[in-house]
Amino acid sequence: MINIKTLWQSKSNNTDKTADYINDIDSFKYKTVIETRFADFDMMGHVNNSVYFTYLEIARVKYWRHAIQWDWNKTSVVIGQAALRYIQPIFPGDQIHMYVRTSRIGRSSFDLEYLIVKKLDGQELVCSKGMTVCVAYDNQSKRPTPIPERERNKMILFEQLVITED
Repeated sequence: MINIKTLWQSKSNNTDKTADYINDIDSFKYKTVIETRFADFDMMGHVNNSVYFTYLEIARVKYWRHAIQWDWNKTSVVIGQAALRYIQPIFPGDQIHMYVRTSRIGRSSFDLEYLIVKKLDGQELVCSKGMTVCVAYDNQSKRPTPIPERERNKMILFEQLVITED
């Protein structure tokens, strides 16, 4: 879902902004720095909305390298769905971090959740919340494939997920 606030909407909803300070940060076990580039900013002086998906990709690759050590020679991953909720703009000079976690594991797909945060008054303020559905993909058959057992087990172990049978 993309929320767009136009320039003429000056009314602010403080309760929504207060709610976006992180209070369940411990549920995320991976955090990385995201460095902004000059090209990320648009005419309005903040990070352009399309760049956020690049930030998700950067953080996702770092997460997989750190937590999962995904074997790309055997199985690829494609994105089946991506969603982002814009909450606060990111301006030049903001130091931003991204939290990533695996929140669901299926047979051939799994969900990643993301929080992009910046420091404000000593607290981390959520700038956006994202989600991607990642699909294990066999490059030879050009079709989805079951998540390899090794990678599945590493996700479960890293995230300390409890798997239940439906």
